[in-house]
Amino acid sequence: MGIGVLSLIYGIIDPSITGQRIWASTLINGWFFFGIGLTATFFIAVSAAAQAGWGVVFKRIFEAVSMFVPVGAGLMLLVILASAFGMNHLYHWMHAPGDYLIEGKAAYLNIPFWIGRTVVFLAVYVLMTLMFRKRSLQEDATGDTVGFFKRNRVFSAIFLIFFGYTSVIASWDWLMSLDPHWFSTLYGWYIFSGMWISGMIMVLLLTLWLKSKGYLPEVNPSHIHDMGKWVFGVSFLWTYLWFSQFMLIWYSNIPEEVTYYMARIEDYTVPYFAMVLINFIIPMLLLMSKDMKKHAGILSFVCVIIFFGHWMDVFFLVTPGTMKDEGVIGIFEIGFMLGYLGLFLFVVFNALTKAPLMVKHHALLDESLHHHIN
Repeated sequence: MGIGVLSLIYGIIDPSITGQRIWASTLINGWFFFGIGLTATFFIAVSAAAQAGWGVVFKRIFEAVSMFVPVGAGLMLLVILASAFGMNHLYHWMHAPGDYLIEGKAAYLNIPFWIGRTVVFLAVYVLMTLMFRKRSLQEDATGDTVGFFKRNRVFSAIFLIFFGYTSVIASWDWLMSLDPHWFSTLYGWYIFSGMWISGMIMVLLLTLWLKSKGYLPEVNPSHIHDMGKWVFGVSFLWTYLWFSQFMLIWYSNIPEEVTYYMARIEDYTVPYFAMVLINFIIPMLLLMSKDMKKHAGILSFVCVIIFFGHWMDVFFLVTPGTMKDEGVIGIFEIGFMLGYLGLFLFVVFNALTKAPLMVKHHALLDESLHHHIN
């Protein structure tokens, strides 16, 4: 966190670092870490709705990661309000009078409606996250596993319906509208897959670190193997969606569609394609076998590499639309990201100290404790 403060001070005193660059970094990191927290809430809901027992031993880790959602929501709201009140120029559609393409989208892309959607989405995400955490602690305190299990299934199903629609709309509002002349019907799912893999990486890294310190003895190699499968599988999902979007646009070669990729390929050729290869090749090669998915060292290496790879993915979602060809991954950007990472870890570790690392009461706890794969 201190690195982020120093990076911000450096950005203010260095005349080469513009306000636009600072706000772009705020949006990049705000979305990236907020997405990780929100993915944890999503996974808690999915596990409850699907009655998935194997992941109960990870429940406290997911809850701790989800506790960044209120903080991340506040940081995202800061960027949104600053943009709406003219403190930055991240969103071109707010400052383009006479642009007939943008004016044609005015019924949807207008500041009051945009802010209203944002406030509703963030408020519900925060409320649902806090409710999941509260109910989990109450379940441990009361031991009423049957009652909470039934209520959580209903509550989770409601959240998943809301999340399924609004996470896609939020990606349109906060990211795709940075390039308002362009759109993609695959965009929301592509963004979601990036959030999902980043969240699973973070939970797995935290679990491996805690186990290395002697905590979480209940987490066995089969649990780690399943988390490794998630990282492996969602990496392929992300790659599939990236290629599907790219291939369809490249093949059709329609000018208003290819402009999105031209800005990234022409101005950021090497780092852009390096990002894609890192996020696909590394997990494919190193997590293909069953044994490697159980190996703490290999898993940690892969997760750290593709953690930064998916941060780069968010960088390329934001930078070409906000910085054009002037974006760089320099000392300021790296420092800003590390500052956000420090804040994220502070919130997560603080949450981990507020409750036992292993749940005491859960309807599927015994199933999770005896989860083994031959």
